[in-house]
Amino acid sequence: MAQLRTLADRPSPEREMIPRVLLWAMFALAMVTLAMVSVSVLTNRPLVGVPPAATAVSERWLVLEGKSAQAVVVRDADGTLLMDLPHGGFITVIQSAMARARLVAKIEGNPPMRVVRYDNGRLVAEDPTTGWSAELYAFGGDNKAAFERLLDQTK
Repeated sequence: MAQLRTLADRPSPEREMIPRVLLWAMFALAMVTLAMVSVSVLTNRPLVGVPPAATAVSERWLVLEGKSAQAVVVRDADGTLLMDLPHGGFITVIQSAMARARLVAKIEGNPPMRVVRYDNGRLVAEDPTTGWSAELYAFGGDNKAAFERLLDQTK
């Protein structure tokens, strides 16, 4: 006669979730990463991937006001309306990221941010109140162009 299997006869689902070899591999990866970072810090290894120093060619102070998940209003630092965008695209993304940094830093109000073009081609959005910044040129030509238009727009 065939034997009936009970729940007690089944292997534990916890044992089946993550194989032991994979757990050891994840632990080894974490330890190797920790060792590499420790060696870099202890030997004062120079930073890599840091943008080279450059001279600012032009800058503009802007106030970005998020109206919804997509809409954004762009004003000059003096309050002059520059753009009212129902679908702000990348400008909305930058406004949201900056707003999040300000929320974490507990910054009151909506002080102006700075958009700077450097002589080496870098375009950077900076929030001096929090220290947050975004290298806008790294997000592609179309996204960079959105902020270049704001920078080049005359009053």
